[in-house]
Amino acid sequence: MSRSEESHALLLKACADTGLSAAGAEPIRIGENALWRLPHQIVARIARPGQAAAAARELAVARWLHDCEVPAVQPLDHLREPLDVDGHPVTFWHELPPHRPGTATDIAPLLRRLHELPVPAIPLGYLDPFVRLAARIDGATTLDSEQRQWLRDRLTALETAWSSLPTGMLTSVIHGDAWGGNVAVTPTTAYLLDFERTSLGPPEWDLTATAVGYGTFGTVSDSEYAAFCDAYGVDVMAWAGYTVLRDIRELRVTCFALQHAAADPARHRAEAHHRLACIREQNGPRPWGWAAVG
Repeated sequence: MSRSEESHALLLKACADTGLSAAGAEPIRIGENALWRLPHQIVARIARPGQAAAAARELAVARWLHDCEVPAVQPLDHLREPLDVDGHPVTFWHELPPHRPGTATDIAPLLRRLHELPVPAIPLGYLDPFVRLAARIDGATTLDSEQRQWLRDRLTALETAWSSLPTGMLTSVIHGDAWGGNVAVTPTTAYLLDFERTSLGPPEWDLTATAVGYGTFGTVSDSEYAAFCDAYGVDVMAWAGYTVLRDIRELRVTCFALQHAAADPARHRAEAHHRLACIREQNGPRPWGWAAVG
């Protein structure tokens, strides 16, 4: 059974349990999490096993943002908790109007509003930027032993650096994965999406996502980055702790590519190993022009 077929089977069970119709359900994205479009402008989100607490937190964060008048995708009112379907948490959301992904200038005002909010009475926990990295390194089958050990040593060094970051902005609620794909822009409104990694942490972590797009990937232009900094009011690249957060993000997206390379070497090995060579300082200075993976 393919991942899509397995996901569809879970969707049918979830809809049967909730009384929602799955007639003509269309896959939006089948990845680590699966999104399905249902009738009546409803979207089902099927998460990985073991993610029930994260799914419940996503629902709570979305409702809290709505109460704070921050535009965000909203869950169905009558389904207050994730549904457990064979160990997979399933949540249901209102579909947004037709939209495009966000740009750096779309993201900045939303992040500023989010970071200024009082901390809610939701068990958010503190950001762990290293989640799943050790497992991804261990499972990266395209690595040789020397490359794997380098990544393990790099992870250890960055964990140490993270524990002693210099003083920055005050801890706040952060999105955790603040890139353009997690902002949906309609003709009238920009909405935040995907609260799987929302937590307490340094606001600089959210800002670093766009800074890495600019300085590492080369996908954010000079003018776009300047507009992002102007809209938010801070240039995170000027902060003394920026290089630590940048290096952690670069390690994360390299390990993400290596995970894909293990599953499909023909498609993803070249990009994953290009990224690895870059963070090992073997491919010249940034930006490195990394290509999207996924």
